[in-house]
Amino acid sequence: MNEILQENKLTAFINNLSPTSLNFSNELLQSATISLLTNDFPTTRKEAWKYTRVGRIAAIKAAPKSAISSSPTPFTIDSNALTFVFENGEFIPSLSSAIIPKGISIKSLSFCDAEELSQIGKLAKVDGEIFTAMNVAYANDGLFIKIADHIILEQSIQITHILRGKNNVSNFRNYIHAGKFSKAHIIQGYFSQNATHCFSNVVTEIVTGENAFLTIDKIQYEEMGNFHVATEEVQQDKNSTFTINTLTLDGTLVRNNLTIGVTGVNCTTNLNGVYLLKENQHVDNHTIVDHCAPNCESHELYKGVIDDSATAVFNGKVFVRKDSQKINAFQSNANVLLSDSATMNSKPELEIYADDVKCSHGSTTGQLDDEAIFYLRARGISEKSARHLMVSAFIGDVLGKIENEKVLEFTHSILKDRFGWEF
Repeated sequence: MNEILQENKLTAFINNLSPTSLNFSNELLQSATISLLTNDFPTTRKEAWKYTRVGRIAAIKAAPKSAISSSPTPFTIDSNALTFVFENGEFIPSLSSAIIPKGISIKSLSFCDAEELSQIGKLAKVDGEIFTAMNVAYANDGLFIKIADHIILEQSIQITHILRGKNNVSNFRNYIHAGKFSKAHIIQGYFSQNATHCFSNVVTEIVTGENAFLTIDKIQYEEMGNFHVATEEVQQDKNSTFTINTLTLDGTLVRNNLTIGVTGVNCTTNLNGVYLLKENQHVDNHTIVDHCAPNCESHELYKGVIDDSATAVFNGKVFVRKDSQKINAFQSNANVLLSDSATMNSKPELEIYADDVKCSHGSTTGQLDDEAIFYLRARGISEKSARHLMVSAFIGDVLGKIENEKVLEFTHSILKDRFGWEF
């Protein structure tokens, strides 16, 4: 009976969505449709969703498409970047960069040809993955980025996605390919403006070619009352360096699924994250680093600050496959609870099938040090300011991983406006 009810919820949800107009391959569309017809919304009985309930997403009755606003966005992080703006998943050319440097192809998926769209779905599989399948079958639009070999991009590429309205569902897709010996920095900003009960379902497939350097800074700042599920599937070729910094600063329910397939030798992988929660927010970070080749290293650092009745989840898993020797893999998750009703569920994992490796993981959850607060107050600092200083110091080493000054300045401004923190 429960399975029938759950299936009805899924059917009712997708019946309110418009099928994609993007020219994906028939095979991909058929696979996505079968997955949607044969699976349910995940429940807490599924291990990967044990602490995250998606009933509030399932309850959304998607509204018909509304007119797209062409007013300037207040969410520009880097005014000098190549910028591409989307609203509820739809591309806004009038607010996006028109001149693209040589050696780079950037276009919305709605302007891609069949060969370009054939790259979609090679990394992010739809079998048993409801949100990825939904993203294919009901995709609004997205961005295709291909950086040619040996291109060193001086400007950042900025993807700005904005939710507006009520009960809007955005199935937003991105494909990023960094060619051999290329270097690029990408900013992903997810925001909302006058939005309520909206849902962003984002899937991004990323390929870093041989000797490529790719850095992604992702800011999630959608207002309370809105929901966000992000899936990133990454493939690293030999000698490449991939870094992603995920900053979750608002949103009622946020789920991040991040999978790195390290398929080449001598790769470096950096995953950093900050999540700051209050009221009844819920943030769930699921990461997988899959070492399939030898002589690689990965570094993972996630920190959370949880207040009020908010809840957070961290599940980080590192695989070291057979014959993947000389792997250095480090994973750390640390959390501070600012109230007695705040909750943290942390589960770092290592699964190792090679014997010549250096791997470690750790998780800590606690409260602010009362003695340190007393020490600061004894020097004339108010209790509120003392707590802010300690929180700032706690997340400071993660924010210190962000090399782009514009992203760091924007983040500091959000933390000041939302929490009153000074940096």
